[in-house]
Amino acid sequence: MKTLAALTLAAAALTFCAPAAAQFAKTEDAIKYRQSALFVMGQHFGRLGAMATGRMPFDAKVAQDNAALLAQLAKLPWPAFSAGTDKGAPTKARPEVWAEPAKFKEHAEKMQAETVKLAAAAQTGSLDSLKAAFGATADSCKSCHDSFRAK
Repeated sequence: MKTLAALTLAAAALTFCAPAAAQFAKTEDAIKYRQSALFVMGQHFGRLGAMATGRMPFDAKVAQDNAALLAQLAKLPWPAFSAGTDKGAPTKARPEVWAEPAKFKEHAEKMQAETVKLAAAAQTGSLDSLKAAFGATADSCKSCHDSFRAK
């Protein structure tokens, strides 16, 4: 019985570690997945931006919750930019995503690091900390959009 449980656990672990491309039955699925992940990220980032710019009253708890979620969500879209997902459904991703994968990965990693810093800044409960970290995170998003997203 212990052997069966160990084998089941090992199979489950391998499933979660499988390449991202294997997670999507069709190219369209990968495109929809990454677009959905980026949309949800934008919603949470937008709430933080509204507080950082004074368009919405600062609420430390709301900021903490949104920033923590954003830091987790920031890990999601990148595997769905796998080879062959440049076509198959409408996308704003520019060909440079696949032509310059190292540069694209660098931008993605920078943004992920900035979202972690944003979550830490939100945990302080300080609007000034949130504003500073929000600006750096927004800059990392803009830099990637400028290089890899069609207008």
